[in-house]
Amino acid sequence: MRERNKQASNRCALRNISPKKVCTNYVLGCLSAAVVACALSSVALAQGEIRESASHRFEEVADGVWLATGSGSVYTMSNALVLVGSEDTLLVDSHVTAAASRALIESLSVLTDKPVRYLVNSHYHFDHAHGNQSFPPGVEIIGHEYTRMKLNGEAGNVLEEVTFKSFSDPVPGTVRSLERQAADASSGARREQLLQQAKVQRDYMEAIKEIVPTPPNITLESKMTLFQTLEGGSREIQLRHFGRAHTGGDVLVWLPDEKVVFTGDMMLPGIAYMGDGHVDEWPATLDGLKELDFEIWLPGHGPVMRTRKPIHDFQAYLRDLWIKASDMYAAGIDAATAAETLDMTNHSENFAQIRAPGVDPRAINRIYSLLEVREN
Repeated sequence: MRERNKQASNRCALRNISPKKVCTNYVLGCLSAAVVACALSSVALAQGEIRESASHRFEEVADGVWLATGSGSVYTMSNALVLVGSEDTLLVDSHVTAAASRALIESLSVLTDKPVRYLVNSHYHFDHAHGNQSFPPGVEIIGHEYTRMKLNGEAGNVLEEVTFKSFSDPVPGTVRSLERQAADASSGARREQLLQQAKVQRDYMEAIKEIVPTPPNITLESKMTLFQTLEGGSREIQLRHFGRAHTGGDVLVWLPDEKVVFTGDMMLPGIAYMGDGHVDEWPATLDGLKELDFEIWLPGHGPVMRTRKPIHDFQAYLRDLWIKASDMYAAGIDAATAAETLDMTNHSENFAQIRAPGVDPRAINRIYSLLEVREN
């Protein structure tokens, strides 16, 4: 594989990245899109070839292009993309821990014997990049400059950020709850199911202890193109950053010939987590995605997708949320009250999560913090 526009760096050059204020009452749970994935089966792509390992399920969406999801035996939390060439393999995202990433690497044997040469981080969040450390030194890790800055500690220890801690800290309680439910289960099958879930969470709790944030060693600012060798040709792989959205450094992985794009968490099948997002800029960034020629999009959470309608719907939601939250901020309404009363039910037809007035407090807290920065 050859790369073009490569920027190897020992530090992150922060160009066109303005500082952001971190609001300390963000709480990160599972992304809401994962919850509604089943409801979106009507817009999911007809299933391609499926291969399975002990820990992963791989669905082929084009020749040598596989979406990897966890089977439940290991806590992975996010999707990954696998591109198999005639000489090497490229992965996008490394899951939530080194243990999950090692399981992914081992599982590649059901697809290929070609070694992993590149790992791309779609963004810096723990559920997509905390498996980076499991890759040997010969594997190049590619990400946006912002992702490198976050993971190398220039902006503080990501393991101490509320985004990470608010998800990892409750895990022991989750284990205890599952074990209590297992003890009270009315059937042996249900008991075993709950005990297996508790084991997966307990293993995750242990895996957290070994996490060492590992940044990309190759960075891009807006675009990088790779060419993966195939039998009789090559695969063009474009890495694109269209602007700030879910984080300050979201990278899309676009395959022009296959008409496939991996969106990470910049675009999900439902309402994405906004605790580190740039809600006001996000819709314009999604315009960049819409300009690409693709028929299939692969989200960081959820099923294979083949319709663009969710992109339009999410843009409309983001714009409306920003306007309504901004009006409440200007009126002096506190964030907690805004989160309880802001009415987005006009979007309920497109988002199964919306059942009544009220918005995720994490989104409101983030919007309010962005508005405070504007004032200052």
